[in-house]
Amino acid sequence: MSTANPASNVCAYQPGKPLSLSDKLNQQWHKPALLTYTAIVLAHWSEHLAQALQIYVLGWPIPESRGVLGLWFPWLISSEALHYLYALVMLVAFWVLRKGFVGRSYTWWMIAFWIQFWHHIEHGLLQGQAILGQNLFGSPVPLSMAQLVLPRVELHLLYNTAVTIPMGIAMFYHMFPLPGEEPHMGCTCSWHPRTAKA
Repeated sequence: MSTANPASNVCAYQPGKPLSLSDKLNQQWHKPALLTYTAIVLAHWSEHLAQALQIYVLGWPIPESRGVLGLWFPWLISSEALHYLYALVMLVAFWVLRKGFVGRSYTWWMIAFWIQFWHHIEHGLLQGQAILGQNLFGSPVPLSMAQLVLPRVELHLLYNTAVTIPMGIAMFYHMFPLPGEEPHMGCTCSWHPRTAKA
């Protein structure tokens, strides 16, 4: 993974020019934006893990295994529109927050982005079937292409794992940047302050 040009995606500050929302999100607001994004991702993960626990540990039937919020709001699980919206929000957040990353962390962040991009395509396919009322291959429910290989619950655990791992690696390298990368960071996410350098 190349880190040859760690400054290539930094939001360049130009004196006298007001910062755009994107610049602020990738500079002074990058840390709180990432913390908020991480909290949303972890909440989503906890719902998928709760659903898996209900199915594989408690032995609940799949239609009754709806995570935690889905027990009180069953439409959360059955709404393709909500799942598509979440996938789209994730994708947009990956794209908007990318400029705060440099070097190796940027590479891993973009790997997570492209995996999420495919996940978003799969949810778009599901949403399209729900809108048209016509499911692929005569399926009784909307069906994604990857569901031809894996059942939906396992597939979404796999997708979320595949997105979360490179995202976590990106955040690790962002918090602990390589020495040549840290000077190019426009945010305060690094855990070793620049003033501590010899």
